Amino acid sequence: MFPIIETDRLRLREITAEDAGDVFRCFSNDHVTQHYGLASFTTVAQAQKLVASFSKNFQEKRGIRWGIERKEVKGLIGTIGFNAWSPLHKRAEIGYELHPDYWRKGYAKEAITEVLSFGFNNLALHRIGAIVFIDNEASNQLLMKLGFHKEGILKDYMYQQGKAYDTYVYAKFKE
Repeated sequence: MFPIIETDRLRLREITAEDAGDVFRCFSNDHVTQHYGLASFTTVAQAQKLVASFSKNFQEKRGIRWGIERKEVKGLIGTIGFNAWSPLHKRAEIGYELHPDYWRKGYAKEAITEVLSFGFNNLALHRIGAIVFIDNEASNQLLMKLGFHKEGILKDYMYQQGKAYDTYVYAKFKE
């Protein structure tokens, strides 16, 4: 059964086929994808494929991705979750994105805080990592505020739009 997480303002829930339009709205926005490691979507079919991959990753215990929904309004404003989940090694990487209409309102911090707690307490993770483009200042600052430690730079780690980009690698450990 897919876990639902609630915060003061948000509901983090399973992403379903009905959410493909909202997923497309996020991933077709160049401001969202510029630091994501993939080209902006041009069709809803691409979003449908991504939604299916989220479901498959959860079923195979390789990842878990929640849709981020404001409690008072139906519809996703972004997604958040764990990639490269390794129950054996008690680690995963966190990833997230929000549609720009919802940037700088505290939603990302609120969602990340609860997902970190879920990872450490419910999934028994010891290490949660993050990979962030060096020029993604908002995400870099947010992770540092949330207690992540910058471990180094991964040279030419993400390849996007025909160009290689360096990224920071972060980690947070169970206290």
